[in-house]
Amino acid sequence: MDRQQEFVLRTIEERDVRFVRLWFTDVVGSLKSVALAPAEVEGAFEEGLGFDGSSIEGLARVFESDMLVQPDPSTFQILPWRGEEEQTSRMFCDVLTPDGEPSVADPRNVLKRTLRKAGDMGFTCYTHPEIEFYLLKSQELGPDGVPVPVDRAGYFDHVPGGVAQDFRRTAVTMLENVGISVEFSHHEDGPGQNEIDLRYADALQTADNIMTFRTVVKEVALMEGIYATFMPKPFSDHPGSGMHTHFSLFEGDSNAFFEAGAEYQLSKTGRQFMAGILKHAPEFTAVTNQFVNSYKRLWGGGEAPSYISWGHNNRSALVRIPLYKPNKGQSARMEYRGIDSAANPYLAYAVLLGAGLKGIEEGYELPPAAEEDIWSLSSAERRALGHDPLPSSLHDAIRAMEESELVAEILGEQVYEIFLRNKRAEWHDYRIQVTPHELKRNIDIL
Repeated sequence: MDRQQEFVLRTIEERDVRFVRLWFTDVVGSLKSVALAPAEVEGAFEEGLGFDGSSIEGLARVFESDMLVQPDPSTFQILPWRGEEEQTSRMFCDVLTPDGEPSVADPRNVLKRTLRKAGDMGFTCYTHPEIEFYLLKSQELGPDGVPVPVDRAGYFDHVPGGVAQDFRRTAVTMLENVGISVEFSHHEDGPGQNEIDLRYADALQTADNIMTFRTVVKEVALMEGIYATFMPKPFSDHPGSGMHTHFSLFEGDSNAFFEAGAEYQLSKTGRQFMAGILKHAPEFTAVTNQFVNSYKRLWGGGEAPSYISWGHNNRSALVRIPLYKPNKGQSARMEYRGIDSAANPYLAYAVLLGAGLKGIEEGYELPPAAEEDIWSLSSAERRALGHDPLPSSLHDAIRAMEESELVAEILGEQVYEIFLRNKRAEWHDYRIQVTPHELKRNIDIL
């Protein structure tokens, strides 16, 4: 037994932890949980805990349903919202086959596999997400059939005694209590819309942190008598919720994206990484923007990037190079602005990292930077400048993913096929719906 496992067992005993929740996700990123008695934790470390994988979306087919979850002791945390009595903890798990091999269908393993490839190339990947979400008065829709936000504030607004302000203070404290460092938090553009930015960490830890973050945000909202949603676009007239993520690669202690004296201080490795992401963006958009509603955000305005481009501090671009800080080469990074806050972070980061590594492997050339405001250009101007569109619907994104050998390679055959099957079913269900918008627009005139 290693030291981390011993620490977990000792903490459980000393803190009188009554329940140990084992967490993992399905293919679309829904959090799954099973509560384990403290006496069973040591056995779970050694042998895993068996469950029926065929009942979890994408993890196993019926004829190979037996699976194991094995807790990762490095992710052990006490859950503060459960209170001091009958304390509850959690650990993230790796999903294994009955013979103890990592499951090819486990989203966490997909990311770990891509990170191993980066490691074989000499790189460590760090990520820093900016996570947006809406706070609503309840899950119930208002009399006009739309959600009701908790306030009417806007970007960076300070509302004395405001619900969102109190919420953010409680949520940030609770995130810090479970070991998740927060860089800053503020009110966003939309009414009831907020953003909390997590401090940079390696990509696997960031993905685990995002899953915990969503749970904390929803738990705190319920404690405050309100409701939090990560739906990409809950309001037609207000901005959607993105999860802009900053990426950097390190070679040992050196930032591989930084080159003093180069244009934008961006190294050849950084340019090739960005070129890989831009080239393959249409192919992996179904993963980073996986719901029908995701495309209402991408194409609904509000600073969402709809076209494939990059720029230096250009917020209309899909990929952005933030302003360079003098004498801070270690902070060199790129920001991908397409991903929304409802994505499965394990798969989303795997395809983004995998596409960037492909650019490095193949020596992709980075196209010229976009200096102009891409949203203000005409369609002809965008075409002339080479700013191709991202998929405009989940259907288009599925088609692009179906033709992608790279995404199939990154996800692995089973996750690739199961994910596509799930998304085809969602598109089919959406396509046959008659919406209130159609009825309101047409029932009286047709």
